[in-house]
Amino acid sequence: MKKDFYEILGISKNADAAEIKKAYRKSALKYHPDKNPGDKEAEENFKLAAEAYEVLSDPNKKAKYDQYGHQAFDGSGGFGGGHGGMNMDDIFSQFGDIFGGGFGGFGGGGGGPRRAKGSNLRIKVKLTLDEIANGVEKKVKVKRKVQAKGVTYKTCSTCNGQGQVMRVTNTILGRMQSASTCPTCGGSGQILDKRPSEADAQGMVVEDETVSIKIPAGVVDGMQLKVSNKGNDAPGNSVPGDLIVAIEELEHEFLKREGENIHFDLYISFPEAVLGVSKDIEAINGKVRIKLEEGIQSGKILRLKGKGIPSINGYGSGDLLVHVNVWTPKTLNKEQKQFFENALNDEHFIPSPEKSEKSFFEKVKDMFS
Repeated sequence: MKKDFYEILGISKNADAAEIKKAYRKSALKYHPDKNPGDKEAEENFKLAAEAYEVLSDPNKKAKYDQYGHQAFDGSGGFGGGHGGMNMDDIFSQFGDIFGGGFGGFGGGGGGPRRAKGSNLRIKVKLTLDEIANGVEKKVKVKRKVQAKGVTYKTCSTCNGQGQVMRVTNTILGRMQSASTCPTCGGSGQILDKRPSEADAQGMVVEDETVSIKIPAGVVDGMQLKVSNKGNDAPGNSVPGDLIVAIEELEHEFLKREGENIHFDLYISFPEAVLGVSKDIEAINGKVRIKLEEGIQSGKILRLKGKGIPSINGYGSGDLLVHVNVWTPKTLNKEQKQFFENALNDEHFIPSPEKSEKSFFEKVKDMFS
């Protein structure tokens, strides 16, 4: 089970932006690779802190995390917002300024030249409730920047192919070695040598590519999935960026989603409520037949276990909640009106709720408990 982000940074859920930033800086300085060379545990803690800060420092991501927990960002098949997809370059490129000049890129010497990473691409994919419930594979066409055929690069003389320039800075923790992106090559370690006529100033061309995206069941609106290496290329010996896929949930005609549960409003006539009836109701993956007992009351909620949305973490499925509503006719003919007038004083029509029946407010409380 993944560790709670607030616990990682040692803060409460009520922490404000300044407290979150301060806690991350403290943790990052403690586990920084330059202070802990070769310490894999420290490196892992450094990545965990960066992952926690990435979510909690963003108001939208924080709100989703507070509501759904890790399932708001985790996925499968190469998706998810976890630190498993973050490397040191990702962390320093996003949060390098958090160190206040004390640290820069991932130093420590060795490891060979740094490989630059291309920029990410972002798209939005609209999904129906059925697609969300069952998972789906979508094919989308994206325009990617790729290196042109025939383009060549040569080693950058400023950084000698490292992609970074190193410097030593005096900090409160002592002398620290830090790295910053080479201003000449932009971090790729290489500069343009030969450029085909159709390429831009970086030797890139734009191409259409059809990308297959496997979307797991149970995703939520606003969740972002990642398809690795399907973003833009960068010049030279680089790594492609990623394709970030934002999920948009389309509204269903009859069903309303609440987390992993589904709600359906069932309207029945007064005779059906009195006599009882079997009904086919709308559900995920088709219709479901249910039987309503005689004398069923308006406001009754029937729970169909496991007929909701699957958990994205594989912990079963939610339920289908059927809300029974007795429809009162607005117009009656003379005979119908006479029947109900005669029934006004009939003891069978006098409201007599049983003590076991819950009130409306109790039902609402049960729904959200």
